[in-house]
Amino acid sequence: METLKKIITDIAAISESSAQKLCDLFEEVHYPKSHLLFRQHEMDPTLYVIKSGIARAYYRTDDSDVTFWFGTEGSAVVSYNSYINQTPGYESIELLEDTVLYRLEHRHLGALYETDIEIANWGRKLMEKEIILVEERLISRLLLNATQRYKNLMDHQPELLQRVQLTYIASYLGITPVSLSRIRAEIR
Repeated sequence: METLKKIITDIAAISESSAQKLCDLFEEVHYPKSHLLFRQHEMDPTLYVIKSGIARAYYRTDDSDVTFWFGTEGSAVVSYNSYINQTPGYESIELLEDTVLYRLEHRHLGALYETDIEIANWGRKLMEKEIILVEERLISRLLLNATQRYKNLMDHQPELLQRVQLTYIASYLGITPVSLSRIRAEIR
């Protein structure tokens, strides 16, 4: 549980007693590669945190999957529509490796929010950090060209290039696999 406690305190400073309350509610779960944690158009308000492994979030269209997020060790994994609005999510989240996660049911966390202000503030900080990540991805997609987006990925998440299929990387960058190959050849 020390790994979980570190992940919790990396999100926001919290007292030992409040961190322990959170740790006591999380359950460690193991899933194989290709397991779907969340399915598009289904409701699941569970919050996961990755202990080891990697996940991707994608939206399935009629003819393709559009990858828009990767999570690695320490990342929160959640279908925000389900978690916040209690409505079906728009994404699917797939594990790309055998993965160990910590799982927490929304209702249990909500009960702690009502009784422990530190945990309520921790949850607010978690959501604030997630909003910043979404904003950074949006700005990158809108303002950077494909080569700049790839270089940004190399600088900030180089492990993805070793652990994720290039077709998913291309989709995440908003380009075709052929364009990604060309960019990679130019950078070498």
